Parts: sequence; C-alpha cells; structure tokens
Amino acid sequence: MRPSAFLPAVPESGTGLPEAFALVHGPLAHWSRVQPGAIALSNGVEQLTFAQLHARVEQQAQALRACRAPATVLLEGSGPGLERIVEFLAVIASGRCAAVADPDWPAGVQARIAAQFAQQPAADMPEPGPETPFYIGFTSGSSGLPKGFRRHHRSWAESFRVSAQDLGAAAAQRVFAPGRLSHSLFLFAALLGLWSGAGVEIQERFSAGRALARLQSGTFPLLVAVPSQLQLMLEWAQRRAVQPIDGVALLLISGARWMRERTPALQALFPKARIVEFYGASEASYIAWMQADPAAPAQAVGRPFSNVELHIGTDPLEGKSSAGPGLIWVRSPMLFMDYVGHSDGSAALRRGEWLSVRDIGHRDAQGRLHLLGRESRMLVTQGKNLFPEEVEARLQAHPALGQVSLHGVADGLRGHAVHAVLQSMDDVCPMPDALALAQWCRETLEAYKAPRQWWLWQGAWPLTASGKTDHAAIARALADPGAHPLQPWP
Repeated sequence: MRPSAFLPAVPESGTGLPEAFALVHGPLAHWSRVQPGAIALSNGVEQLTFAQLHARVEQQAQALRACRAPATVLLEGSGPGLERIVEFLAVIASGRCAAVADPDWPAGVQARIAAQFAQQPAADMPEPGPETPFYIGFTSGSSGLPKGFRRHHRSWAESFRVSAQDLGAAAAQRVFAPGRLSHSLFLFAALLGLWSGAGVEIQERFSAGRALARLQSGTFPLLVAVPSQLQLMLEWAQRRAVQPIDGVALLLISGARWMRERTPALQALFPKARIVEFYGASEASYIAWMQADPAAPAQAVGRPFSNVELHIGTDPLEGKSSAGPGLIWVRSPMLFMDYVGHSDGSAALRRGEWLSVRDIGHRDAQGRLHLLGRESRMLVTQGKNLFPEEVEARLQAHPALGQVSLHGVADGLRGHAVHAVLQSMDDVCPMPDALALAQWCRETLEAYKAPRQWWLWQGAWPLTASGKTDHAAIARALADPGAHPLQPWP
C-alpha cells in the first residue's frame, strides 16, 4: 500500500506506512521539527503548538519510564481535555497502554475497572512497535460492567491512512471533534488530526451554539460528529437563523444511524461539505462508507473501505458468501486485539483472520452493504424475522418523533408482539395517534413490522455511556411499566 500523499518521504516500516507513521504518536516528533509553531491541539481557549505538545509528551513519558509505571495505565475521564490528550500520548509514547475511563461511571464501576489494572507489576517497557497495544476503550456490557477492547498501534494508524486514501484530502485537514475523549470516535478524531499534522480542536462539553460558532471561523475543514449532535446543530441553526457555513469540506457521521431525510437541511447548513456516513465498530474500526443520500435504501451503509474484505454467512472459512442475509464478517488490518477483563454473550466472533460483531446484513447488486441489525436484537413475530433497527429508522423519519426503541414482548399467538417506545421531538409538532403511526410504518414496511403496542417515554431518554439508546434499560422498563416513566400511547 502506498502512503497517502500528505505523508513525508521517510523510511517505511513493514506495515506499508512510513516508519514513524506506523505508530499513533509517532508523527509528533516529525511535525515538531517541520512545523514547530503550528497549532496542534486546542479547546477554543487554550492551545499547544506541535513543539510544545511533543515536549510535554516526552517529559511525561520519561517520568513514566523512570517510575516504572505498569504496562496499562487507567486515565480518568474527568479533567481538562487538553491534559487528558497529553497524558494519553505520554502513556503510549512510553510503550504502555492507556485505558480511558468514562467520567459518568458510578464509583463502584470505576473501582471495579481500576481493580483490573491495579495488580499489574511495575514494568520496564520496550520501545513501542506497530503491534504494541496502545489503547483500551470501553463499550457498554450487557451485565452492567463496561466491556474493554484493546487495540494496537497499527489498527488505528492504518485507519488514519485509509481515511485520506478513500475519503480525500479533506480527511487530512484540521479537525473539529466536539465530544468526550472517553467516546472512542472523538478520541480517534483528535488523534487523526495530530497524526496527519493538521491539528485538532476539541470541545469537551458539547454545545450546539458554541460548535457552530467555532465552525463559522472557517478553520476546521473536517467535522466529526454523531447524529444527535448534528440534529441539535440543525435545530439551533434554524432557531437562530445561522448563515450557511462554508468552511467545512468533509463531515463524517458515525455512532448511530443518520436520519437521511434530514440530509438536505444539513447540506444547506454546510453547503460545501461532502457528507459521509461510515459504518464501523469499536472492535473493527472502519467497515463501510457512503455519501449521505436521502434516496438511498434505508439499510444501506455503503461499500467497504479499500483495505476491508467482507464475507456474509455463518463461517468465512467455509468459502463463498451467502447471497441472502447473514452474519457480516470483516477482515482488515484495523481489527482490535482482544477484550480485557470482561466479555459477555454479545462479544465479537473470531474465525482465523475474520471478525464479526454479530451484525446481520447482505450485499446488493451494486456491492453496497446493507445492515439489517444486530443478531441479539432480532425477534420473531408471526413466524417472520424482524430487525428492530429497520422499524426504528422508519419511525425516526417522522417529524414528530425523536428517539425510538422497538421490542418484542412474548405473545402466545404471534411469538412476539412488537412494542414501540417513543419520545416526541418537541412541543411544536403534535404526536400522531397509534393508527397514524402504524400507517406511517406500512407506507414503506411490510404490515407485520408495524408495532401493535405504543408507549410514550416521559423524561430523559436512556442512553449508554457512548451516547446510544440504552435498549436494555427500556426493555427492563417495559417489563414493569408502572415503575418507570412509560405511559400507553395514546
């Protein structure tokens, strides 16, 4: 693989990347020499140049070596984001692995996670290489304890490289990352900006108004965001009559399904931006991508990245992919290493070099991957398989609805009766009744997929630590609706 055009001509490692660029932190030394005064890292108030950032990282890394810190260092999720990034880079520069805590963890969870690493002995670490573990992130586990996933340098360095190769030069320009570093998407975005030499600005506490104000400066060609943030930006821009923002050249969306019917409004706000959705996973990094298109099939997530191979079926070692729906298997240099300390029934599957996060999908005649849903969420109703994600996407396209969570409740006649839990969008657009909602579903979906029971969630919508709908919490509420903020609708 050839290095991307923006990379300097330095000796290559065995990874297909220039030697320094095969490590997540490796390019810092290079950029501190060739552009020492360029802004590497800022939060809108404070900033560090590449020379300043590299010096601080080296100083802290040397301190870790001197005190023989353990092989894995747990970093608290609270505190100034600039300091967290310096600490993170120092840990990995010392050859160690940085585990990033979430500031919202209850004290008990924090203590249990910390205990996983507390008994590690002090260590003299060798110089890091492409296969050295550098990062442990956490996703929500079904047992209540976050699930750690471990990555080596090559998995993210290769992700950075393919960003520019597949998504164009804008993917190697200055980044705006408006989210917590405990969310792997925003940590990834921040490190991409440092790795490419373009720099990054972080926003530790998301504010739609402040984010739009910073983007209006025209200094952030690359915006990385999740759908809920973009929706808040659109609402803010509409209320305040914000002028179109021309400085954004590439908008990367991930973390959840983007409501594609809102793409024209988003394009109007960022008229010069290429709007790209990408499908990935904590364990797999990039998988597939496509430009946001309101006319695209709702379940399409695009074509695989150029360094990704796909297989659809029960076992990729058995040969040819299935023509119909099946488990999505991925083979790429961007896969994670392993789980740390805890895993559950939702853990990824391995078959040789192949990985599946238990998503179900198929490929169409044009080679696009269609994501039907997660295997664990599939339910059977009226003798047919139903993936809740498909119905949720249709309902979220309704202008009166905000969040949606679909569930199957045991039913002697149908196997499972389909129940939908809804949250209204706002007080301006009135909520439609059950008949109208069912008709909305049937306009594009088979009749059996329309929910038979509707519930309205009152109060804050349950979210996981990564900002996604906490379907498990809503399922528990459905089991005892009288004890939770649920009411039948209408």
